[in-house]
Amino acid sequence: MSLFCHNKGCGQHFDPNSNLPDSCHYHPGVPIFHDALKGWSCCRKRTVDFSEFLNIKGCTVGPHCAEKLPEVPQPEGPATSSLQEQKPMNTIPKSAETLLRERPKSEMPPKLLPLMISQALGVALEQKELDQEPGAGLDSSLIWTGSSCQNPGCDAIYQGPESDATPCTYHPGAPRFHEGMKSWSCCGIQTLDFGAFLAQPGCRVGRHDWAKQLPASCRHDWHQTDSLVVLTVYGQIPLPAFNWVKASQTELHVHVVFDGNRVFQSQMKLWGVINVEQSSVSLMPSRVEISLVKADPGSWAQLEHPDSLAEKARAGVLLEMDEEESEGSDDDLSWTEEEEEEEEEEAMGE
Repeated sequence: MSLFCHNKGCGQHFDPNSNLPDSCHYHPGVPIFHDALKGWSCCRKRTVDFSEFLNIKGCTVGPHCAEKLPEVPQPEGPATSSLQEQKPMNTIPKSAETLLRERPKSEMPPKLLPLMISQALGVALEQKELDQEPGAGLDSSLIWTGSSCQNPGCDAIYQGPESDATPCTYHPGAPRFHEGMKSWSCCGIQTLDFGAFLAQPGCRVGRHDWAKQLPASCRHDWHQTDSLVVLTVYGQIPLPAFNWVKASQTELHVHVVFDGNRVFQSQMKLWGVINVEQSSVSLMPSRVEISLVKADPGSWAQLEHPDSLAEKARAGVLLEMDEEESEGSDDDLSWTEEEEEEEEEEAMGE
């Protein structure tokens, strides 16, 4: 006889005769919904997607439970949620003087943040056709010297037409991510470590693909909790093999490649200080979420530090001035040509 398990996060049917102490993975806590983030109070994983929330694997192991769990009694008084039991966010941002005083004196070099690939993205990558022969029919005049080969597993750099004569060792298949294991569909070598996965040598020899990457103007936004800042970049099918995010305590460097060879890049100084070791990146079919853990709880007035915004503003003004000077020089040239034509006509008339 099959019974239904009422443990939160399980929802499976089980045979009571084979119900072992480690048969069920469930959540003993309560659901938490705050600032578009969804998760369980018993574990740290958070997501903005409701289907991803429903698929968060249970953090506790135990036997299945056929009895319906009693509802948690609500406290007397005004209606409250589980979030109200948490420490409220300090909504007053720190002043510029306080930020400057708290920023670390010696900046550590940026470190790569770990990438976590969602199951939905793994399925989308498997369905994607990647078995076509790359690099065919590309005009060499459109290739920049220093361009990287875009084939997964190949780290060759274009130095000129002679680079086409070198063999390209690459992975023609799609990345696979299942239950923590990472591999390529073309060779099936599995590993738990993402760095080891990226370092796997290619299994096929073919032509290099020097295709030019197209800068993408992707929609991106950010939100925060008392202890977390989440930067979201929206785009279809991020490619894990080409994506990286580096962060120091006060800086963030983002390089995201989406399907179609479209690239989003950004570099910024952060408003506050983050804990690099606890920060991470999540890749999903339609977006990339960069979760930055705050070094000190509290509210950020904005994502970027005022100095970073001022530098970008100055760069924009200089670019506009260069464009205006270029337009002015064109006008001066045309005016000079008109004057020469008038002088020639006057000379012929005399």
